Amino acid sequence: MNKLLGTASLIACAFGAGFATADEYPSKTIEVVTHAGNGGGTDVTTRMMMLRARRELGADMVVVNKKGGGGAVAMDHYLDIPADGHAILTFTIGHAATVAKGKTKMTLDDIRPIARGTDDPQILMVRCGAYENAEAFVAAQKEAPISYGTTHLGNIDDVSAFMFTLKGDMQIPKIVPFEGGAELATQLVAGAVDSAVLNLAEAGSQIEAGDICPIVVLADERMAGLPDVSTAKELGIPVSFSTVRGFVVHKDTPDDVAARIEEALMASMNHSVYQGFLESVGLDSTSVAGSEVWGEQVTTMTTDMETALKELGFIE
Repeated sequence: MNKLLGTASLIACAFGAGFATADEYPSKTIEVVTHAGNGGGTDVTTRMMMLRARRELGADMVVVNKKGGGGAVAMDHYLDIPADGHAILTFTIGHAATVAKGKTKMTLDDIRPIARGTDDPQILMVRCGAYENAEAFVAAQKEAPISYGTTHLGNIDDVSAFMFTLKGDMQIPKIVPFEGGAELATQLVAGAVDSAVLNLAEAGSQIEAGDICPIVVLADERMAGLPDVSTAKELGIPVSFSTVRGFVVHKDTPDDVAARIEEALMASMNHSVYQGFLESVGLDSTSVAGSEVWGEQVTTMTTDMETALKELGFIE
């Protein structure tokens, strides 16, 4: 009998360990799973969030890099981790595209949005002086196609370029992929492409030098760091795409634990340390948002990405 009771107690303890309350959480190191390599934009954003979050949560936090498949490797890995809040997944527009294409076992029903860390609009950039203004940039493409440099194929960058020209009744562009934003910015200055889809941080030094000029922002509102640059919507082109980076957990994470994580991440990203990081990459405090706003955006961007990929023939 005692043996049976002992076994039952062990089973109860093991079962209960997977459903820790906020009072018991965290009880060990928290892993933050990303798809990005060391030093990439997503990796840096994740580490900047963690600087204060580990203090807020009172636990150590480590980055676990799982590269490959446009985020598929990271997402599939995350599905196998217990839903106890001791693992957080960094989720980006690239993950949304991978979900939309069905390249991962994960679906939106498997995750619970926690907080957004960056909302970095896609920007169309050109060599300074190549076009008089945004209207001239659009008019030129109605006459003949131009080349766009991107850092992805079948993802946010080339989808942004394709949808901008498609919705603006322009000629379909020639897409030229590059290894990364830094190389792309350099090649834009060198004349290898006519335009480039970049984020502000990726071309910061060339913009400061007067070599590259942002010409259209693919966002609903003008960027605080680029108040003189028109949005696509101001030009009558209904296109809005951002490089967003945020954090999600398993859908089965206990409510109080998820709330504790959101509170900690929001506090860490509203701290002056993280806000200084946002300012350094041309963003502002509006990048940071809680689970409600972030959750709606995760759903919307995945749906919009799926629609765009279908319209462009990337998926059926």
